[in-house]
Amino acid sequence: MHLIQPGTVFGSRDGSSEPTVCESYPSSSLLQIFSIIVFGSIINEGYVNTEKSPILRCIFNGHEGACNYGVAIGLIAFLACCFFLVVDLHFQQISSVKDRKRVVLLDLGFSGFWSFFWFVGFCFLANQWQRTPQSKGATQGGDAARAAIAFSFFSIISWVALTVKALQRYRLGTDMSLFATDQFPPDPNAGYPGYPTGSGVESTETYQSPPFTETLNTSPKGYQVPAY
Repeated sequence: MHLIQPGTVFGSRDGSSEPTVCESYPSSSLLQIFSIIVFGSIINEGYVNTEKSPILRCIFNGHEGACNYGVAIGLIAFLACCFFLVVDLHFQQISSVKDRKRVVLLDLGFSGFWSFFWFVGFCFLANQWQRTPQSKGATQGGDAARAAIAFSFFSIISWVALTVKALQRYRLGTDMSLFATDQFPPDPNAGYPGYPTGSGVESTETYQSPPFTETLNTSPKGYQVPAY
């Protein structure tokens, strides 16, 4: 996990050596491995036949929903990691502050939801595995079932950590100190800096002449005011 410096989440547009929204996604390779183990174990050895029937059934107590759920959340999590890696590569090219904020919110929302889905999946698979009767097929595919359950639990911890990091990035980005004026182009309608406002209070700043005006010489060279 990398720490993001304050002021670099939403604000900078020049793309110069700034951390990006998905800096926590170097760990996405680990998440991808967890996801592959979960849905790969179920697809390869999660369907077994019984002694009474040659038809393949889900190893988790014959509950097709358990196998389908494990495969679905694992596969979607794998694709999501790939998506956020692509976003990470192009994040510095996003010039709009609003678009960057949407990306951070998407990261936060998806990580939070998938943490919950992994928790449901872990409880679902573990519960169905406890109810699975002993059989030859369950013995042969037992290692795959236990691997799917174990890495579902590891995925909960990993995605919760991503959610916390995404929340920290969002809080950093919404800090008003990050939106300093030097991060944005000057406003053409803004007033001329340094010009007196006529408030009656003497300014300590150096006086600057207004633009597009000529300095008038009130005493022409060579002319002397006659004395009366």
